[in-house]
Formats: sequence, structure tokens, C-alpha cells
Amino acid sequence: MPSTKRKKKPAAKKRPAKKSASATRKSRKQPETLRLRSVAPSLTVNSLDRSIAFYRDLLGFVQSDQWEMNGRVAGVELVAGNVRLMLMQDDFAKGRDRVKGVGTRLNLRTIQDVDAVAARITSQGGALTYPPRDMEWGERAFGVDDPDGFHLTILQVR
Repeated sequence: MPSTKRKKKPAAKKRPAKKSASATRKSRKQPETLRLRSVAPSLTVNSLDRSIAFYRDLLGFVQSDQWEMNGRVAGVELVAGNVRLMLMQDDFAKGRDRVKGVGTRLNLRTIQDVDAVAARITSQGGALTYPPRDMEWGERAFGVDDPDGFHLTILQVR
């Protein structure tokens, strides 16, 4: 009777063991760099009611929270998608003529059609600082300023 020899299967390749969270932390550059998950800018505004109307009614944010001080609304949290924005009523302790918004631009990215968003804003009486256009880096964007002069660029992610 002929002998039957079984061929040995090649040894399975071993997968490297997953690093534990503590091992991952140890392998990161030390001192460890800052790692953030989100940002929620807080803007001090002259008229909270006017700013809420701009961000909520004109741009489409949704109010998710508010804070009161001495029985009056002093601030709100607004949400649009994953973006959070805080608006705080100026107490005018630094003067009523304090300029706001100078040198500040918020870049807001969306998957929505920015031409349609811009058209909705202008149809409701909003003014754009520049109309939708293709940017040099490939995104389509338009500009709008809030009532206190904070500059917003709304960009369409492609």
C-alpha cells in the first residue's frame, strides 16, 4: 500500500498584536501634541436678538441652548450640522463703540450647494460680501458678514 503523506500547511502569518491605548500614547511624540475633537467659537455681539436672527433665520443655524444672567438671556449656543457657535451679549464694560469682527473670518464647510444657500440668503434680504465663485484651491465659496462685522466664508466641499 502506498504511503500517503500529508503536506504540511504553511504556518499562518501572525498578525501584529493591537497596541493598547497606553502603548499608543507611549509611542506618540513626547511631549504629546494637542489633539482636539471640535471647536465652538464664542462671538461677543452688540445685539443678541439681531445676531440670533442673522444666524438662525438667515443662515439656518438652530438654537440649542441659552444662558441667562439677572433674568435676561445673555448668550446662546447655535448648531448647524456638527458646527457649534456661541453668541454672547456684550456687557459694554469696554465701551459701546468697541469694534468687533475686525480680522476675524470663520470658514464654514458644507456639502450643500453653496449657490442655493447664497440664493436663499439673498432672497431673504441678506447681503453677500462676494457671490459664489470657484476658489483657486478648488472649492466653491461665497462670503457674508454678520451684523457685528464677523466675516464668514461658506465653502462647498467637493
